[in-house]
Parts: sequence; structure tokens; C-alpha cells
Amino acid sequence: MRNIWLACSAWVVLSACGPRPPTVGVDPNNSTLVQQGQPLYQNHCARCHGVNLEGQPDWRIRKPDGRLPAPPHDGNGHTWHHPTATLVEIVKFGLVPPNAPEGYVSDMPAFRNSLDDTQIAAVLSFIQSRWNEEVRTFRHDNKLDAPN
Repeated sequence: MRNIWLACSAWVVLSACGPRPPTVGVDPNNSTLVQQGQPLYQNHCARCHGVNLEGQPDWRIRKPDGRLPAPPHDGNGHTWHHPTATLVEIVKFGLVPPNAPEGYVSDMPAFRNSLDDTQIAAVLSFIQSRWNEEVRTFRHDNKLDAPN
């Protein structure tokens, strides 16, 4: 009985540390979500990540304060390398552990208080709808857009 209790306790602790899935899925093929996401992206993301998802200049080179500029969200950046569930967490909670090293400092804000899960899914659907077929195929083949 004690072993069952320990196993259940471990499961609860590990579950609390795992990914926090959104209630609505990201779908770049859902035209309604994409249309909802475009103005949300422009209002909340474009200032840093660019109107055309181009990111800030020299996004791979640290600024004098040690922080990295905002990366592009088009196919030229690294956003598309991340699983959708990770992207949802970064938008929702900011660039903090477990999606960044402990102590990492970033200008990426957490949007959990200004965007709900459906809006976050819409923004990411808009971003992903702009990725080319090669990126989409890579993501599909590597299960990066597995249902979140």
C-alpha cells in the first residue's frame, strides 16, 4: 500500500511540473483562427517581432544588456523548430524555465493576463499559417505540431 501511495504522490508531483496544455488547439489551416490571430499578433507581437514576422535586426547577437533581440517568426527564425506546446507556454508564461535556462533574462513578456488560451492559439495559428510548405512538412514529420 505504501508503494502505491508513493507512486501516486510521485505522479502528482511530476504532473504538476509537466507541460501546461492549452484548452484550444493551434491550427494554421483553420481560417477562422488565422483571421482572429492576425490583429492579435499586430497588437501584441509585431512591435518586437515585426509586422511581417521578420524579427529585430541582428536577432542572434546579444544587445549590450545581454539580452537577445526578438527573433523572426517567419521561416528564417527558430520559432518553427519548437513544438507547438512549447510555443504556447512561451507566449502564455514568457521565456522562463522549463523553456529557458534557469536565470535566463528575456524581454519576452508573459501574455497569460492579456490573452486567453483561444487568443494565444489564434496568434500561433496566424504565425504558423505564414510558414512555407517545407517548414510545415518538417514539423509534421517530426511531430512538432502534435495536438496540444
